[in-house]
Amino acid sequence: MTVSLGAPFELPPEDRASSPCTGYTRAHWEAAADGMLKAAWKWATPGGARLDLPGPPSHSGVRSDGLEGYARTFLAAGFRVAGAGGEDPNGLLERYADGLDAGTRTPGRDDAESWPLILDHHVQGQPMVESASVALGLRLTRPWLWDRLSHDVRDRAEHWLRGALRHVPAGNNWYLFPYTVAGFLESVGRGDAETARARERALELLESWYRGEGWYADGDGRAFDHYNGWALHLYPLLDAHLSGDAGESARHGARLREHLESFSLMFGGDGAPLHFGRSLTYRFAATAGVGLGAVTGHTPLTPGASRRVASGALRYFLDRGAVDDSGLLSLGWHGPHAATLQTYSGPASPYWASKAFVSLLAPAGHPLWSSPEEAAPSEGPDRVLSVPAAGFLLQSTRADGVVRLHNHGSDHVRPDERESAAEEDPLYARLAYSTVTGPTSAANTADNQLSVTVGGARSARRRIHPLGCGHGDGWGWAASWHLPVFPAGPTTVPGLRVESAVVARGHHELRLHRVLGAPDGARAELTGWATDPGGTVRSRLWGLHGWEAPEDVRAPQGTAFARWATVPRLAAEVTGTVVLAALASLTAGPEDDPEPADVVGRVTVAGDTVEVHWARDGARTRVTFGGAAVTVDHGPVGSFG
Repeated sequence: MTVSLGAPFELPPEDRASSPCTGYTRAHWEAAADGMLKAAWKWATPGGARLDLPGPPSHSGVRSDGLEGYARTFLAAGFRVAGAGGEDPNGLLERYADGLDAGTRTPGRDDAESWPLILDHHVQGQPMVESASVALGLRLTRPWLWDRLSHDVRDRAEHWLRGALRHVPAGNNWYLFPYTVAGFLESVGRGDAETARARERALELLESWYRGEGWYADGDGRAFDHYNGWALHLYPLLDAHLSGDAGESARHGARLREHLESFSLMFGGDGAPLHFGRSLTYRFAATAGVGLGAVTGHTPLTPGASRRVASGALRYFLDRGAVDDSGLLSLGWHGPHAATLQTYSGPASPYWASKAFVSLLAPAGHPLWSSPEEAAPSEGPDRVLSVPAAGFLLQSTRADGVVRLHNHGSDHVRPDERESAAEEDPLYARLAYSTVTGPTSAANTADNQLSVTVGGARSARRRIHPLGCGHGDGWGWAASWHLPVFPAGPTTVPGLRVESAVVARGHHELRLHRVLGAPDGARAELTGWATDPGGTVRSRLWGLHGWEAPEDVRAPQGTAFARWATVPRLAAEVTGTVVLAALASLTAGPEDDPEPADVVGRVTVAGDTVEVHWARDGARTRVTFGGAAVTVDHGPVGSFG
């Protein structure tokens, strides 16, 4: 007997004995992969070289999108078959072998089957991304696919793949695509100086992007997001694991282990990953690092906790409509959601979610599947954790399972870009993100933002400069500054600067801001979390010092979690240097949030120092803005002068 669990394809019955949290077992993962692959292959070209899934094309065009459909589903098939020791009950590998043959006969030709050529990223770059999935799929299934191909098909496949080694990637995780192609070619005896240099160059850059604590910047800037797990850790460690290179496995594995110390807290009690950063339509690919850590043994999590996180995310999306009625992954978050996408998102883009199926490389008897599920990190005691390398402060509450990320270090601005009046990126520029809320669209009032309005023009937050972060027992803080830029008005205002700090305790956030150099007539605005006013997730924002009475403003385009949302907002007239204090909260539990007087007993502001007395336990927090740094002290009354 089989039952449907929120997906249009059939899954095995729940197993609450071994999986008390999710009900999912390894068989559910196999069934999910099979169901998604079956649905996608209905849209294959006659020769199987392209899977032209329905939907609006990306900016790369329909031919590239069709290759994307082949390559990304091949990745899922590779993990599925390799994890089963070559067992291929649905005949997937024969289809992919035929597609490889058809796609590489006349690359670049404008016909139904031929794959586009791999060129420089700024010319026609997307095929380089897909070459890594093709190469990895071939490497995973070598005994059952590559080794059975004719010499002619192998030569043609190599020729096409080498385009990734001979053209320029984008200046970020893209360098790991030729790295992965080169690793495959070397694994089948086709390595040379060209493959060696591609791998050497990628590792050189990867090392330069390492910022510590297991976190890489995605390129030369300060973009920290899910690409850490589904790209920057995945490709090098999986390569080392597949090649049996113990030295490289230990080096990359140690970094993944450290990364998971903080990243594993970025999944809510309902299984949701943090809605933060770009390419969120990849959804449960966010668990790729968790799964790979379990497969390779490089993880701080127990096998049961690893499965809880991975299966929790898979089920979260299957239960919420990420797969449409035909079995295809939609472009969005729960279901279709345009604001979640980027211009490079095409109909097959969501199938980078296939990376989550790396967990299937752990065979049935592996502890990942045989150990009982255990609680995820967010299901333990309330926790506040700082991540100085990325400038993050993580805040989780057990009562409602919500995880919040306070962003004081990650942006999407290249280091060679000057401060500009370009629109801010809602997926990076906001002060905070969570597992139950998403940012409002750029066309609506921005959530979680401190803006300054000058002459009718409202500022944006783009480049973020960290000022420090830290945590103690049950509390933590993070701070940063930014130069306000104005998309509709003068690019900048001379002398204008905003410094921001947050102190998190329980589900409350003390939000402090120092506005410097504000011209006469300027007005500051602070917004909180965007939520559905009729939903169970609640957002509150109270002024503690310097702010006027709060109001709720509408965000009609909603978020990835709410079709229509409201955002609490505070405002204040500011001139010169002004220090402002507010208290925010985001909850998803049944309890009513206490009034601010029951949380904060007294707030005093003296110059650039804010001191808060917490009502419930008498603790004090003192925050001093110092320009180049922020100093934070916290403890019981009398613990500091």
